[in-house]
Amino acid sequence: MIETQRTITREVTLSGRGLHTGKECNLTFKPAPPGSWIVFRRTDLPGKPEIKATLDNVKEIARGTFLGRGDTEIKTVEHCLAAVSGLQIDNIIVEIDNEEVPVLDGSAKPFVDALLTAGFQDQGIPRDIFNIQDVIQYSQRDGDNVIDIHSIPYKDFRITFMVDYQKPLGTQYTTLRSLEEDFAENFAPARTFSFLSEVSTLFKMGLIKGGTLSNALVIADRPLTEEDISYMRDKLKIKGPIFEGENGFLNGVEPQFPNEPVRHKVVDLIGDLALLGFPIKGHIIAARSGHKSNIELAKLIRKQHDKWRISSKYRTISKDKGVLIDTLGIQKILPHRYPFLMLDKIVDIEEKKRVVAIKNISINEPFFRGHFPGHPIMPGVLIIEAMAQAGAFLILSNLEEENRKVAYFMGIDRARFRNPVHPGDQLRIEVDMINFRRSIARFKAKATVKGKIACEAEIMAAAVDAEKI
Repeated sequence: MIETQRTITREVTLSGRGLHTGKECNLTFKPAPPGSWIVFRRTDLPGKPEIKATLDNVKEIARGTFLGRGDTEIKTVEHCLAAVSGLQIDNIIVEIDNEEVPVLDGSAKPFVDALLTAGFQDQGIPRDIFNIQDVIQYSQRDGDNVIDIHSIPYKDFRITFMVDYQKPLGTQYTTLRSLEEDFAENFAPARTFSFLSEVSTLFKMGLIKGGTLSNALVIADRPLTEEDISYMRDKLKIKGPIFEGENGFLNGVEPQFPNEPVRHKVVDLIGDLALLGFPIKGHIIAARSGHKSNIELAKLIRKQHDKWRISSKYRTISKDKGVLIDTLGIQKILPHRYPFLMLDKIVDIEEKKRVVAIKNISINEPFFRGHFPGHPIMPGVLIIEAMAQAGAFLILSNLEEENRKVAYFMGIDRARFRNPVHPGDQLRIEVDMINFRRSIARFKAKATVKGKIACEAEIMAAAVDAEKI
């Protein structure tokens, strides 16, 4: 796998119709500086608005992956993204002058050929490659089918894919072992496909207006009728003969590979994984997966990446896999020290959304000497303080200059104490962000012991410059 970032050497342009809109579009690949990632630019709109190819900008998944930001939309980006990502290009600008990327021949190959013609420029900066840390699983039931897609740790990037369609395809299987050796030649030429039984439904959904028998394989999963032929001539403007081939494809179109449909599913998956915003090393194992489940897996991978990034940033000495950040790491963010540091470790975090912290309650806690010494319980205000500190960690860990900030608490609402906390208990503190605008955050927090709520509250806090205090 390539270890340093790269872009293309010169501009290159392609033109064609969109698969779903049928609209003509010119697409131009342009070099981009290091750290840019893949950016789409709508040159036909005022101000030439841009959309970065990331999960946050996925707007819709309708037999293709659509991006959107504000009023700007770009449809069917997956084949283009697959070509860029499959060739391990990190930084590129993709200019288009309409709302949908052209379908061309229905595969990623025309994009690959154009990018190979443009050539590559090594930018000399390490790629931000994320190594899958643990097994990630996503499953979903779709009618009678169960969709499974998983990622497991692996030394390189690899995909194993299986589909089991009805006749005439049946079960198909493939493995992409290496982007460098396999992608351009053995996967990029695989074309998009649909079933004859889907054609009218897809058109009624406002899709495949640019579909033809030359840019998509149509699989005859039922007998072709005169009504089908009339519909495709009228709605899809297909000219020339339309017939059911002996090989099960309309017009007897010869597949590029014996298992071309499943290879195209790999192409789609590579394009959807590009929306992570960083390359990965890992083995993706998929059965019957499509765009929706691809995106769901990518979201789970990003969560794991965010945990790894934060844990690596505040590197700890703990060897426990269940601990993301220990007390020493917490002290890199929070200014509190004994006896007022109320957190022992962070065990889960979702960037800008959620954190889970642990506080072990020892009989040696200083407050037990004077707070109900004959019946030791943890003061409720200190449980609130522990929840507030967990919220402060979530706030400050999301700021670029967290070591120059401190969290001031502005309000506590709906505080309720449910059960007492005794020596020997382990307090699990869960904080979920409600909103975070500018420097003001509001979050919901609860503290539990063995699954029972000890305290819950909504807390408001502000991130303040430390030097201004």
